[in-house]
Amino acid sequence: MDKTLQDRIAIVTGGGQGLGQSICLRLANEGCHVAVADLNEKTAQDTAELVAKETGRRTIAVKVDVSDEAQVEAMVKRVVDEFGRLDILVANAGILVSGDITDFPAEKWRAVMNVNLFGYFLTAKHAARVMKAQKKGVIIEINSKSGKKGSFRNSAYAASKFGGIGLTQSIALDLAEDGVRVNAVCPGNLLDSPLWNQGPNSLFKQYARNRGITEEEVRQLYINQAPMKRGCTYTDVCNVVVFLASDQSSYMTGQAINVTGGQEMR
Repeated sequence: MDKTLQDRIAIVTGGGQGLGQSICLRLANEGCHVAVADLNEKTAQDTAELVAKETGRRTIAVKVDVSDEAQVEAMVKRVVDEFGRLDILVANAGILVSGDITDFPAEKWRAVMNVNLFGYFLTAKHAARVMKAQKKGVIIEINSKSGKKGSFRNSAYAASKFGGIGLTQSIALDLAEDGVRVNAVCPGNLLDSPLWNQGPNSLFKQYARNRGITEEEVRQLYINQAPMKRGCTYTDVCNVVVFLASDQSSYMTGQAINVTGGQEMR
């Protein structure tokens, strides 16, 4: 029996680790052949090898800085040359730097916008060129609940994600008559992800410093904010990504779907 996304061709940016890696694995398990794109060439290659081993799907690793148009254009060309077409783009690459507005270094604020918003624009632009010619394709942005509501001491990230939803809606209008659908997924807090837990600038550490509380108190604070009283998981997000990538959502475009346990309902 064919799988939900049998033999479709997908690019996942930021696919080398964390949520991106999980999306790559899930798409492959649903039948996709996957291009794992990441700024970190080693993690991209490691993930591509993992996906191929666990699923038997064709995979390639692509080193790309999504804020560099020449690299993005080359990534899309390589995928089309390798696989013959492009069916799905998951724009997952992103960074998060938090800080009070009065002390936020301008260069760090700009860097967040450059990756999260400008990078999404570039990847969508070059994927759309291929999909428009095909008269078929799906673009999915991994957004955030911070794209729906301002985020405490998180102005750069929230601004980039609010902009991402506007960009998603605008591209959806541009491409609707060409058979290309464009949607966003807005996860809640992925409390067990590397972004929250790993390294000296993990979100738990950043938010603990910003709020003057312990990391465990930060965790409980975010759990308490969700009516379902748990953090978001990779599986929660991947379920929605697969739905939006599939023909089951064929009459949906320009949407920003919350996966927040009730924390955000708009």
